[in-house]
Amino acid sequence: MKAYIFPGQGAQFVGMGKDLYESSDLAKAMFEQANDIIGFRISDLMFSGTDEDLRQTKVTQPAIFLHSVIQARVMGADFQPDMVAGHSVGELSALVANGTLSFEDGLRLVIVRANAMQSACETRPGTMAAILALDDAKVEEVCTETPGIVVAANYNCPGQLVISGEIDAVQRACENMKAVGAKRALLLNVGGAFHSPLMEPARAALAAAIDSTKFNTPSCPIYQNFTASPHRDTTEIRNNLSAQITAPVLWTQTVEHMVGDGATTFTEIGPGKVLQGLVKKIYKEAVIA
Repeated sequence: MKAYIFPGQGAQFVGMGKDLYESSDLAKAMFEQANDIIGFRISDLMFSGTDEDLRQTKVTQPAIFLHSVIQARVMGADFQPDMVAGHSVGELSALVANGTLSFEDGLRLVIVRANAMQSACETRPGTMAAILALDDAKVEEVCTETPGIVVAANYNCPGQLVISGEIDAVQRACENMKAVGAKRALLLNVGGAFHSPLMEPARAALAAAIDSTKFNTPSCPIYQNFTASPHRDTTEIRNNLSAQITAPVLWTQTVEHMVGDGATTFTEIGPGKVLQGLVKKIYKEAVIA
């Protein structure tokens, strides 16, 4: 069975999507439609902006979404997923790819999500850190014992868990992680404390936008970040989509469940190949295509 996976924030790079724009009339039309919906030429920032431009959450998230969704559309009949999943904002790309959301509605939700998360970052500054080579349960224990808000945020693969929260709390937790055996505890160059309680205003804003958006029955199940389980029911999909803003991304568990349900081939759609690397660390026998 074929699984298609869609990347999240951090996969962006200058020049992303330019080859699609230049080689496909469909892609060009979709990029121009997106520029109109967003209200500025995001395609220019994607193709020839700066790294700093692309690191702004309000730019990063729609840029990754556009690259991913347009790439899937350009594939045409070759895009035949048995199941899909996306990492963080990649979940919205996956929901457009499997027909749950229209391109326009998906983009509008990404815009709401990105702007609300950027606002939350500015209101309550936070950060994230990657913890390497420490058991997940030990990482969770250290977070619980560290004063302030710091939580497990991204279960990326065995031995790689990202934590998120208040700056001082994350820094203290990093020292505590190293003290109990973490190989490394690296502060990440991110705009805020994604997938932590500090994102609650963004969760509420996205939930309100989701309530007024049409969701269609998907063509195949989506394995969602919040549960790591497959979903086809649109009410469940809506609730899980907003809940993931303040909850951890259960990527390791997602891939394990996809494999358990028959996935043998994984294809990453969008910028970069980060998720393919994580899949191989989770399930060494996976075929990357």
